[in-house]
Amino acid sequence: MADRIFGCIALAIALGYGFIAFTIIEAPFQYDPLGPETWPQILSVFACLCCLYIIVLPDGTRLKVLGSTLMRIAILLILLSAYAYLFEPIGFILSTTLFCLVLSRILGATALQAVVFGVASGTFGYLLCAVILDLNLPEGFILKLLRGLS
Repeated sequence: MADRIFGCIALAIALGYGFIAFTIIEAPFQYDPLGPETWPQILSVFACLCCLYIIVLPDGTRLKVLGSTLMRIAILLILLSAYAYLFEPIGFILSTTLFCLVLSRILGATALQAVVFGVASGTFGYLLCAVILDLNLPEGFILKLLRGLS
């Protein structure tokens, strides 16, 4: 029963997101073949399909969530909010590096592993998205500073 309740609540949220994706989101120009409106629309359709699956075929097992797990989920929500808030002001590289560093520490990585993973994710993620895929990502002050030095 809890799965169906969750599925219905998630479906309501997905339908609201879908309404926004199909009616409100408009881009002034197209910079990729599908356009920036298409991805939210695809996401909303798949989210609704997944919610319907949960409603129709719920899982029979009971899920017991421990307090420590709920704390990690709360911390993750705070981290995601901070990542979204800092994404444009400090840029993709630094915000992604910080997010991946803190998240990997929460998941049990050593300090060195977390730093290596964070720096690699921020740097290679920027190179992949901005250089290879030619996507527009916020530079932040680090790249602006480096451009000013050269």
